[in-house]
Amino acid sequence: MLRKVENASLRVFENVNTFSFDTSLSASKAVAAEIADLIREKQSKKETCVLGLATGSTPKQVYAELVRLHKEEGLSFKNVVSFNLDEYYPMQPDDEQSYVYFMKQQLFDHIDIPVENYNVPDGTLKADQVNDYCEAYEAKIQSYGGIDVQLLGIGGNGHIGFNESGSSMGSKTRMVALDAITRINAANDFGGLVHTPRKAITMGVEKIMEAKRVFLMAWGEGKANVIRKTVEEAITSDVPASYLQYHNNCAFVLDKGASSELTREKTPWYVQKLEWNDFLIKKAVIGLSKEVKKPILKLTDRDYNQAGLNDILAQSDSGTAYGVNVKVFRQLQNTITGWPGGKPNAEDTTRPERANPAKKRVIIFSPHPDDDIISMGGTFLRLVEQGHEVHVAYQTSGNIAVSDAEAIRFADFLNDVNENLGYDTSNSAKLLAEARKFVANRKGSEIDTKELRAIKGLMRRGEAKATCRYVGVEDKNIHFLDLPFYETGKIDKNPLGNADVKIIADLMAEIKPHQVYAAGDLADPHGTHKVCLDGIFEALEKLKAEAYMKDCWVWLYKGAWAEWALEHVEMIVPMSPEEVIKKRYGIFKHQSQKDGVVFQGSDSREFWQRAEDRNSDTAKAFDALGFTEYEAMEAFKRYHFIDKSLNNF
Repeated sequence: MLRKVENASLRVFENVNTFSFDTSLSASKAVAAEIADLIREKQSKKETCVLGLATGSTPKQVYAELVRLHKEEGLSFKNVVSFNLDEYYPMQPDDEQSYVYFMKQQLFDHIDIPVENYNVPDGTLKADQVNDYCEAYEAKIQSYGGIDVQLLGIGGNGHIGFNESGSSMGSKTRMVALDAITRINAANDFGGLVHTPRKAITMGVEKIMEAKRVFLMAWGEGKANVIRKTVEEAITSDVPASYLQYHNNCAFVLDKGASSELTREKTPWYVQKLEWNDFLIKKAVIGLSKEVKKPILKLTDRDYNQAGLNDILAQSDSGTAYGVNVKVFRQLQNTITGWPGGKPNAEDTTRPERANPAKKRVIIFSPHPDDDIISMGGTFLRLVEQGHEVHVAYQTSGNIAVSDAEAIRFADFLNDVNENLGYDTSNSAKLLAEARKFVANRKGSEIDTKELRAIKGLMRRGEAKATCRYVGVEDKNIHFLDLPFYETGKIDKNPLGNADVKIIADLMAEIKPHQVYAAGDLADPHGTHKVCLDGIFEALEKLKAEAYMKDCWVWLYKGAWAEWALEHVEMIVPMSPEEVIKKRYGIFKHQSQKDGVVFQGSDSREFWQRAEDRNSDTAKAFDALGFTEYEAMEAFKRYHFIDKSLNNF
């Protein structure tokens, strides 16, 4: 359960009550418990409980827990009236992207709330009806005495509901034009930006601020910067969520990723007395080096004292900055290696990987068919070149990330091959005709036919094979897992299931790897990377008692958008200019993902550009700390699945 923060030091930095949980699941359960308590309290008084509800991936686990409480613990919703924040416009309620559909799928159809008790803004209205409707929506809320608990997510630009940057605190329920960034972030749900609505109906900031209790929830590192602005910086219309600093009963509920840029997490020594350990000292020294713009070995006693880090010097054996500097410098230096599989016949005490066995069995798990080369292509190349038995396991088909135009081109090529070589064209011509007809008549974001999905999946499978062959991986070592959770044909995936975990575990049991590489995306709990990682973690849990797993080390890499914070890096592999170019050509094998991919996101760079910029920035960061200047670097963090107490996440 949530409790008020009593740490006075936090109040110096944080302008709203903020609660950080280890995971989004534990955070969601805490919010759901508070809602359930209020519902029961209102029931005991024979009163109506009025909930303001949000949509998107953020509240899904809250709704799942409320459904569980209803089914397993008898929580009734018969006294609940709900009002949703917003809806796209125009939007039919039975469209899969509508918030009516979302709420029914996630909550309403699974509990005993009367149909007449839930309210979602109407996206089917004529334009000249919207203003009157919005006034009536607010009046209906007021007729129940206002909202008791309001759930909120937060947009990347700080919007709440669809109150975009520039919205005033007195803004009413209304029609709004969606910000370009909001539309880009929503494009995944609509099969591309071209299908994404430009307008929405949203509850205004004023009505949100009138709620008696507000929970703003945020998960993942992608929300960390906007959370810091909202919680620690001044109130501004540029970040509408910052208005919540004025609310007298608001709580920000975060997971570790979303809270990672807050002072309490980034520089905890400013808000509390710490028991300094090697990890915290490394984190503080790296931060100090960045702040004063000096290499680590040039930091002085004065630098430490002025930054409030005298405690580090006081507890060190030497009592001097230089002694601390050397220790941290060596820790980081020992993470740098050109031998990601371990250097044969080398003394390996201070190396990130073991020397033996000299030739290792390696599995690189790639959530999508291009994450391997994009995220760790330089390391991938090194492992193969240095003679290790490298296997690549593609966890999903990635079929929804292929555009219709690319799929039609592929089907057309197949038909042309048959026609020009004198083969039977009856099947290929039919496939092409049906694909063209479906695409031409597709309704909104209607999901692909089974055949069209198959074409798109085969395209991505062929590109993945081309990359592996380019790197030097044998065909027998290329594994397409096609995990069942992914194959819905929609953005919204099924939960991870036992069948998914078994497929992963069976492959590991077959190969008996010495090294496993996995996409360590601990952010969005509903993102494909996170689900794929959870599957690997569960498989490791199943297998950890097996003797061969005692020799297995797991290394986590990041995706194309971010890198591990330097204090978390435990192995870093440098790349030469030639290796950077070679990695780029490997990425180019994924032709369906070039020149304007379906799910571009808010970053207009192509994947090879994002990867090169990220790897270059990592090298520059190490250079600034005083290390050798490399062209690029790929970073990894080890995951200890047998003794989890060794993990720092």
